Amino acid sequence: MTFNDNADISGNKVKRRGRTTGIAVGGGAVGVIVIALISQFLGVDVSGILGGGGIGGGQQEESQLSDECQTGADANANVDCRMGGAYSSLDAYWAEELPALGADYTSPADFIIFDQQTNTGCGAATSATGPFYCPPDQTIYIDTSFYAELRDRFGASGGPLAEMYVVAHEWGHHIQALTGIMDRADRSGTGPASDSVRIEVQADCFAGAWVAAASDTEDAKGVAFLKPVTQQEIDDALSAAAAVGDDRIQEAATGQVNPEAWTHGSAEQRQRWFMTGYQSGPSACDTFSVSADQL
Repeated sequence: MTFNDNADISGNKVKRRGRTTGIAVGGGAVGVIVIALISQFLGVDVSGILGGGGIGGGQQEESQLSDECQTGADANANVDCRMGGAYSSLDAYWAEELPALGADYTSPADFIIFDQQTNTGCGAATSATGPFYCPPDQTIYIDTSFYAELRDRFGASGGPLAEMYVVAHEWGHHIQALTGIMDRADRSGTGPASDSVRIEVQADCFAGAWVAAASDTEDAKGVAFLKPVTQQEIDDALSAAAAVGDDRIQEAATGQVNPEAWTHGSAEQRQRWFMTGYQSGPSACDTFSVSADQL
C-alpha cells in the first residue's frame, strides 16, 4: 500500500537498535536453544532455512525513528520509515477497534528494528529468528533484512504491503496478549488444528482486518495514512502469507511436509484467514471457535 504523502507518522515509537558491542557467543547448542525458545512467540519460524548467527551480549545504541520519519512521503521512500508508518496506522486502528470489541487497548511497549542480533525480554535473538512479538516485554522485533529473505529465499513477490503484513501480523500477537487469548492458548502443541496454529492464523486474520480499514484510518489531522489498497497489493500480502506457511518452509528445508509438526499453519490456512479478516473484520477472527476441519 502507498502512504498519503502528507500523512503524519511522527508519533510512531519505532526505534532503531545498533549491533551489540559485547562479545558474541557462537551458534551451536546455545544458538539452537535460544531460537527454540524465541520460536514460541514467532509469527514465522525461519530457523529451518536460515543459519543461526552469533548472539551478542553488551550494550546496544538506540535512536528514535520519528526523528527522521515524519510523513507518509518518508514512509514511501524508506523501509525503516515504512515501519514507522505502519506503526502509526496500526496503533490508530486498534486504539479505535479494540474497545469496540470490548477490550482495553494499549500500544506495544516498543517496536525495535535491529541489525543481525539483539537482546529481548524473551532472550537473545538473531536475524535467523525472523520477526517476532515478545509477550514478556510487549515489544515487536524485526530485522528488515528479512524482507529480502522473504523475496529471494522464500519466493514471495515482495512489495510494501507484504512488508507491512508482517508488522500487522506481529501486532496481532500484541492484541492477543492484551485480550488474554495468548495466555489461554496451549502453545505447546503442534499440528494443523493445534492452539499454536490457531494463534498464528488469528494474527493473520487481524492483519487482514487492518488492511481493509487502512485507507480509512486517519492521523490526528484527519488525513488517511494510506491510499486504498489495490488487488496487486493484496496479492503481494497473500504471497507473503503463503511463503511463510509451515508446509512451504518444511518442504524447502527438508523436501517433505509433516502436518503434525505445524506450529504456524499452512500456506492455504494463512491466506484464507488473512482474507477472512479482510472481508469480515476482526470480529470474524475467532479461530478458537471453529472445528478442526474449518481451520
